[in-house]
Amino acid sequence: MTVREKAYKFRLCPNKEQKILINKSVGCARYVYNHFLDKAKENEYQSYSKFSKQLTQLKKEMKWLKEPDKFSLQNALKDLDRSFKNFFKGKYGFPKFKSKKNPKNSYRTNKFTRKSGTTNIEIKYNKIKLPKLGWIKFRKSKEIKGEILNVTVTRTNTDKYFISIAVTEDIEGLAKTDKQIGIDLGLKEFAIISDGEKIANARILKQYEKKIGRLNRSLARKEKGSNNWYKVKNKLGKVHEKIANIRLDFLHKLSTKLIKENQLIVVETLKVKNMLKNSKLAKSISDVSWSKFIELLTYKAKWYGRDLVKIDTFFVSSQLCSNCGYKNENVKDLKVRKWECPECKSFWDRDINASINILNEGLKIKASTT
Repeated sequence: MTVREKAYKFRLCPNKEQKILINKSVGCARYVYNHFLDKAKENEYQSYSKFSKQLTQLKKEMKWLKEPDKFSLQNALKDLDRSFKNFFKGKYGFPKFKSKKNPKNSYRTNKFTRKSGTTNIEIKYNKIKLPKLGWIKFRKSKEIKGEILNVTVTRTNTDKYFISIAVTEDIEGLAKTDKQIGIDLGLKEFAIISDGEKIANARILKQYEKKIGRLNRSLARKEKGSNNWYKVKNKLGKVHEKIANIRLDFLHKLSTKLIKENQLIVVETLKVKNMLKNSKLAKSISDVSWSKFIELLTYKAKWYGRDLVKIDTFFVSSQLCSNCGYKNENVKDLKVRKWECPECKSFWDRDINASINILNEGLKIKASTT
C-alpha cells in the first residue's frame, strides 16, 4: 500500500451570493497572477517570497482584493512561481497572461488547522465548508477518503461550478499478473493491442459536428454581445463541454481496464504537436486525445504497481516483421494494411504487427534497466 495524492471532482451547487464571491475570487486570483507577471516582464522575475510581500501592500491599496479567500491569491503567486521555474528549466515556454475568456477559470484554497483544532475546510454529508464561502452543497457521488490538502473551485464558460478536492490517500496495489501488452495508437481504431484486440475509435467530435456547425452559423448571424448572441454562445459551450466529458469518460474507462488486466504496458511516445501540423488529420488527432490517454495510463500505473514503458517516437514498429525482424520499407505507405514477410512468410495485419513490435521493444528496454 502506497500513499498517493488523488483528487475527487464534484459538481458544486452554490447559491446566488456564493456564486458572486466565487466569481470575484476567480477574478482576483487572475488579476494577481497577471499583475505580477507584468511586473516580472518589466524587470527580472523575483522570488515568490518577495512578490508575496508586495501582494500584502497591493491588498492595502486595492481593498477589493481583501474580499476573496487569502489562500486564493497566495496560490496564484505560487502558480506563477512554478511557471517561471519550469520556464527556467526549459520544460515550458515563457508564462502567459491568464484570460477571463478561458473555458475554465479557477482558484485554489488550502486546508489548515487552527490552534483550537478546527479546520477551515470541512465536509459533512453532501456539504463542504470553504473559506469565506461557508457551507455549500455539492453532488457527492462517492465517499472522499484520505486527508484533504486543498480544494480547487472552478467555473466553466457554461456557468457551471465544480470542486476538485485533493487528498493524500492510501492506495492498495493490484494483484500481480503475467499479462503484458504493447499498444499501437491509431485513428481508424483508437488502440490496437498486441493480443489482437482492436478498440474502436469513438469519433466523438464527428457525432456533434453538424450541431456545432449549425450553432456556429447561428452565432455568426447574431449581434455580438446581444442577449441572443450569449444564449447561442452558451449552447455552443455546452456542446463542447459534453464532447470533452464523453471523451474523458472513454479514456478513463479504457485506461483503468488496461491497468487492471496487465502487469506491463508498452506505448509509443508520440509527438502530438508535430502531428497536429498536418491540416488534414489535425481535427481527428485532437479528437482521439492520445496525450491524455498516456497521461492517465502513467499515473494509474504508478498508483497500482504496474509497469509502463514508453518507447521512442522514431522506432519503426510498422516496418519490422515481429517474427524474424525483417524490415519491409514498402510498409511506409499507409495504404498497405496487410503484408507477407518475404523472409519467414508470416502474414501480418499492419497494426497488430506494430503493436507486437512495440511490446518486444518495451521488453528489451525493461530488461536493460533492471
